[in-house]
Amino acid sequence: MRASLEVADIFRSAGPGYRSRHAGHLSLGQLKIMSAIEACRTAALGGHVEGCEDCGHLRIAYNSCRNRHCPKCQGAAARAWLAEREADLLPVGYFHVVFTVPAEVADVAFHNKAAVYDLLLRTASETMMTIAADPRHLGARIGITAVLHTWGSAMTHHPHVHMIVPGGGISLDGQRWVSSRAGFLLPVRVLGKLFRRLFLSRLNALHETGRLVFFGALAALSDRRAFLRHLAPVRKKRWVVYAKPPFAGPEAVLAYLSRYTHRVAISNRRLISFDERGVTFRFKDYRRTGAERYRAMTLGADEFIRRFLLHVLPRGFHRIRHYGLLASASRKESIARARELLPVAPPSEPPPADQPAPLPPCPCCGGRMRIIDSFERWRQKRPPPPVVALAREKAP
Repeated sequence: MRASLEVADIFRSAGPGYRSRHAGHLSLGQLKIMSAIEACRTAALGGHVEGCEDCGHLRIAYNSCRNRHCPKCQGAAARAWLAEREADLLPVGYFHVVFTVPAEVADVAFHNKAAVYDLLLRTASETMMTIAADPRHLGARIGITAVLHTWGSAMTHHPHVHMIVPGGGISLDGQRWVSSRAGFLLPVRVLGKLFRRLFLSRLNALHETGRLVFFGALAALSDRRAFLRHLAPVRKKRWVVYAKPPFAGPEAVLAYLSRYTHRVAISNRRLISFDERGVTFRFKDYRRTGAERYRAMTLGADEFIRRFLLHVLPRGFHRIRHYGLLASASRKESIARARELLPVAPPSEPPPADQPAPLPPCPCCGGRMRIIDSFERWRQKRPPPPVVALAREKAP
């Protein structure tokens, strides 16, 4: 069901003025994403006409933009991704681990998204696998699914990594499955210290090799000494690594992944209103507890769009990554070996890839809706009357 208010509605109304006022200050990627969201599921992208085989009911379905930043297109993408991941689930507890960087590092990341976001994902995963392989802790090779988020609940810039990790791994000699303790995976303080050391040393290396750039208020950080002074406070700070209790089972893991893997900065269901005052939406205030944590915020339309565009990812950047046992190159072999060691029954064979998808049901009678006509971009056709449609279907 379509939400009463969508990000696309705000972009269509306030987007032209925003582009005009910020001409020359928006990247090509940001402009393309605004256009894609505005055109998503409209005649601008073309579509098709569906007709019911039984009652002749007709409806027009517009094509999706399929942009990974579009709130409307992520549901189908998440379902397809989860169907592929379901076979990789193991009958063990799963943990949710979050790696967050301090504000001083987030400022550097804002000007160097591709380099620092990549560094954040790689360093967080290496930290997990290094501590897990240590015989003093787990002494095993683990699997990780990592997802980069760059936003807080109010759409501010807040880069962090969510990880889903099985509660155990394959021993370093590959001969047995090593289970984690109930309700405990790895010590978060140890993880935080190693993560801080590895990340800062590699961030310094990026600066030394000239791979970091700075603009505006942070332009002075191009100087080596200024950069080191900027990072000096975070060397003594505790870097937050948070581990939630394990999930109830594989089904809960899938439900959780469906909410996190393909999430964008704000979903349509969080929008409340859009009027002359601005855009009002729901957000979660983590400084509060209980029912008071869920509040409403109103931003001017320009500020809302600006915050949304803060989270446009660099072109070609992969924000969902798999490491260790779940790394793409050896995932099948690693999962099969884990099932041998647990042991568990092998998963049922998936349906053939060429099996046609089931036809959608008719909203009137429950019959099957079939595509009877299509139209190209900007060339919407009026659906024919039901009698014509049925006659067309029955024609030899």
